[in-house]
Amino acid sequence: QVQLVESGGGLVQAGGSLRLSCAASGLTFSSYAMGWFRQAPGKEREFVAVISRSGGNTVYADSVKGRFTISRDNAKNTVTLQMNSLKPEDTAVYYCAADLQRDPFIPTMRWTSYNYRGQGTQVTVSS
Repeated sequence: QVQLVESGGGLVQAGGSLRLSCAASGLTFSSYAMGWFRQAPGKEREFVAVISRSGGNTVYADSVKGRFTISRDNAKNTVTLQMNSLKPEDTAVYYCAADLQRDPFIPTMRWTSYNYRGQGTQVTVSS
């Protein structure tokens, strides 16, 4: 059974940092590109970042570029999202997702295209 479990969310002041983690089990982790998405209250779920199977390629939403960093550890089956310079508009539930991929890397930014998805972790940024 595949599981993606996010952790690291919480309450932080604007300008602060948080580090989200996603632990994967039940799948061959290195075969999957890993993405992060978020959904704010009353808004549609949106793409945040994606990282290739090897970790050598990343793509970010314009809204987080330069502030967020996605990385992965294939030995530990984890993907992380380092979030710096947080803004109140970053407040959302953050989800990780796994997308079965072959080379070359094709970044997928559509939530429904991912094979597996986590349950999410809440991030709240106060002003």
